[in-house]
Amino acid sequence: MSENHVTDSSRMLHFILNGIAASFAVEPQETLLEVIRNRAYLTGTKKGCDLGECGACTVIMDGRAVNSCCIPALMAEGAEVITIEGIGTKERPHPLQQAFVDAGAIQCGFCTPGMILAAKALLDKNPSPSRGEIREAMSGNLCRCTGYTKIEEAVNMAAEAMRILKEKEQEDRAAQTAAGNAGEVCQNG
Repeated sequence: MSENHVTDSSRMLHFILNGIAASFAVEPQETLLEVIRNRAYLTGTKKGCDLGECGACTVIMDGRAVNSCCIPALMAEGAEVITIEGIGTKERPHPLQQAFVDAGAIQCGFCTPGMILAAKALLDKNPSPSRGEIREAMSGNLCRCTGYTKIEEAVNMAAEAMRILKEKEQEDRAAQTAAGNAGEVCQNG
């Protein structure tokens, strides 16, 4: 992924964007938000207040939820950045995306990508958060439509769904290992 508009002051930025190596010629004053939206053309990350107050621009950078409007793009050098486009598809949404729909935590949708990524950063570190931990993790994200109860419910629903998926994956791996070991015994027997 590469989109370059080179000037004398441009610097090359290399990072991983949604699992893909990306390189862009960026100006020193450009923010990560501007690169994501205007160079990578990923418009799920929203420009809200442009001050780091609303959370609409939240992305995950090296495992942490950050306000991309406040991050100089060049600070992302070598980083792994995940946007809403990197966590699910329309056909196969991420459990958080599905939970937000199921819980009615989406109204106008403007804040939703940032909310989901803030929640993902939380659940990646803490798969069983308390209501207070959810509130704290989501405190940098503003929603003017839904209120926050349904958002908290969605995060709890997703946490449960993700725990069930993880348990199933572990069971599947154990069954595959057992089946492989049984095959070895039969071949060696």
